[in-house]
Amino acid sequence: MTAFAPIAWGSTYLVTHRYLPPDHPLYGAVIRALPAGLLLLLVARRLPRGQWWWRSLVLGTLNMGAFFALVYLAAQTLPTSIASTVMATSPVMMMLFAWAALAERPRAAHVTGACIGIAGVCLLLLDGTASVDASGVLASVLAMVMSSFGFVLAKRWSAQVDVISLTSWQLIAGGIALLPVAFIVEGAPPSLDGPATLGFAYITVVATALAFAAWFAGLRHLTAATVGLIGLLNPVTGVLLGTALANERLTAQQMCGLILVLTGILLGQPATARLVRRLATRGGLSQSRGAGP
Repeated sequence: MTAFAPIAWGSTYLVTHRYLPPDHPLYGAVIRALPAGLLLLLVARRLPRGQWWWRSLVLGTLNMGAFFALVYLAAQTLPTSIASTVMATSPVMMMLFAWAALAERPRAAHVTGACIGIAGVCLLLLDGTASVDASGVLASVLAMVMSSFGFVLAKRWSAQVDVISLTSWQLIAGGIALLPVAFIVEGAPPSLDGPATLGFAYITVVATALAFAAWFAGLRHLTAATVGLIGLLNPVTGVLLGTALANERLTAQQMCGLILVLTGILLGQPATARLVRRLATRGGLSQSRGAGP
């Protein structure tokens, strides 16, 4: 279920490029976040209480509002390949924050999987021709650090709150925080034609409401390190959809990168750890039987 989130987020690249207005990314983020939050609020039918009013604002700003603004700045100054590669380091950052805030010590498999996955993303996205802008890199790094911290903070705070309410409060708070920034930077909201309306409907319902709910549900039941590694499916989905639907060619370098990313993700999953332990146990039993009289 957690994997649904980065796969849905990866599909937004194609939808945004094909159907959404290109000159209003901040309003696009507001249109994406606010309706999704209100939709989930209708399902949850629960308003924040007490400290959750300010907690929702903090988490919504870290995970949606400020994050979307920084991603917008990075998109203006960096090629998508560079920005996505910087964001791909988030599993490592989530491991560090989870270790400090949740006492979730990362296993060797998590660290190894993160290193392999990041190397795979580099092969998948980088071709050596993209230019690098220092301000864009800084914006990408800040977005990655803020969202990683926000996800871990949400995991720490949300034990007594249902996932749908938690997600709706963050989306609404993040959208409200971003609205004045969009008005100052972009002026009037964009007018939407039919394809743009359908595109926003998909991004709002599928790639935001359902995706963030799945992501926070994953954080509820899995370690932050495991969830962070699953997030590497985001750039993989973007590349594969571009190959399948936009007639982009997958090079040998990208194929190697794809294999490395999937290997890194699998290394950090609980099922893989259980399989390794089971195989090790069987191997130990076989050796003990072979050494018997």
